[in-house]
Amino acid sequence: MSDLTEQFADRIRAASGPLCIRGSGSKDFYGNAPRGEVLEAGGHRGIVGYEPTELVITARCGTPLAEIKSALAERRQMLAFEPPSFGDAATIGGVVAAGLSGPRRATAGSVRDFVLGVKLLDGEGRLLTFGGQVMKNVAGYDVSRLIAGSLGTLGLISEVSIKVLPLPMAEATLRFELPQDKALDLMNRWAGQPLPVSATCWADDSLTLRLSGAGTAVESASSALGGERVADAAAAHFWTSLREQRHAFFAADGDAAALWRLSVPSIAGALDLPGATLVEWGGAQRWIRGGSSDAPRAAALRVGGHATLFRGGDKSAGVFQPLDPVTQRIHRDLKRSFDPRGILNAGRMYPDL
Repeated sequence: MSDLTEQFADRIRAASGPLCIRGSGSKDFYGNAPRGEVLEAGGHRGIVGYEPTELVITARCGTPLAEIKSALAERRQMLAFEPPSFGDAATIGGVVAAGLSGPRRATAGSVRDFVLGVKLLDGEGRLLTFGGQVMKNVAGYDVSRLIAGSLGTLGLISEVSIKVLPLPMAEATLRFELPQDKALDLMNRWAGQPLPVSATCWADDSLTLRLSGAGTAVESASSALGGERVADAAAAHFWTSLREQRHAFFAADGDAAALWRLSVPSIAGALDLPGATLVEWGGAQRWIRGGSSDAPRAAALRVGGHATLFRGGDKSAGVFQPLDPVTQRIHRDLKRSFDPRGILNAGRMYPDL
């Protein structure tokens, strides 16, 4: 294990211009383009605490995600939000900073729901500690969860404590041939029933459903729902390819093509947009592939959601949904509080932050 906290603090204090915090670079494509002198955080690594009976693991930011998954698997536990790696070298600091979750997110929760505590180096090189290693550890503003998804703009995550969960005892994957409107209706009806649903995906008129839980519950639900049972090996490959965006839907046009990620109410109907569509999270997450216009953003707004230019395309108009004046002021005040000089991952979320 390597503790580079003091080196990082010295580097931040001595910085005369922007610093680009980077773990492995596996998510450099996400957000606005990185800028500034690179501060490599990947060397600050190691699992510093793991209590399987308490369902919590603590690790330094540069710890490979694969190392953490391996340690958890030995005790039949997991990161329930199924974070994507987008590369073998992904780090736990990058997972939290990016705030991205995989297929299980709609039923298990997001990254921020599992962050119990963080140690953070702010823009003045001060080591700040927020939260702890239990769920009920916060009095006042829950800063540790605020860090999830902040893309390093508020500080360098030195260490993070994350709640983990047991692996499900059984899983089954079912497939149904349905058009999008009927698939959306079905996913929303399933959400209102006592079913052990852990993931859903619709693409190319095919709806794939994963059930997870106790063996009897999974088998009972499988029998009741019908559909085509997918072999376990094929199912594992499918959900992994979806999480890591190696599924044919994402690969069709290459990395340069625009890939939009829409967060909308699950009950929203099919969106009339050009380009191919993939639906996850019971209808709440829609991926739109192709095109370079703001049509996905306008469509998301019409149904009460928002859109992010996730990968590729023209980022000159901004990657994330524009902020209203009040929210923009809150973002600016937070940035100023944590990073008064504005040097940490400047502009990764919004150009003026």
